[in-house]
Amino acid sequence: MKALLSIDYTEDFVATDGALTTGEAGQGIETALVEVTKRFIENGDFVAFAIDAHDPSDQYHPENKLFPPHNVIGTSGRRLYGSLASVYEAHQHKETVYWFDKRHYSAFSGTDLDIRLRERGITEVHLTGVCTDICVLHTAVDAYNSGYQIVIHEQAVQSFDSQGHAWALNHFKNTLGAVIV
Repeated sequence: MKALLSIDYTEDFVATDGALTTGEAGQGIETALVEVTKRFIENGDFVAFAIDAHDPSDQYHPENKLFPPHNVIGTSGRRLYGSLASVYEAHQHKETVYWFDKRHYSAFSGTDLDIRLRERGITEVHLTGVCTDICVLHTAVDAYNSGYQIVIHEQAVQSFDSQGHAWALNHFKNTLGAVIV
């Protein structure tokens, strides 16, 4: 069984005026990311939207010192970007579609994602979203360490750092044994 994890494809990470945007690089994967998401939903596969949720007043969160405020709870920056938003809205009530907030880079850290995947018998996770070398990478490492097979949709991941993006794709394949499609 397989699942798709859609990571942080939000206004703050993708829109031109986003608080921590990947800009044109992130915008350029929209079509591929939406096509993959639609295909998984139509096949009845589990699709999880893992979305950063931050509180800039949280003095203990390390990201507040590393990055400008982004994906702040209660702001429009957390909305899914572009046509992915309408795909989610059209299917959000399906049992196989799940939105959850994450506080850390990895979609597994401090969330119930692993439990939800295991209770469904999922052994293979497909990853899309941003940033390839941050949240997608940390999610992939945790998936690997938890024993999941990993598939990275190369045309549906991106970063604001082109060198980091290329490094992460290489790392997925050569260190985590991920399949790059």
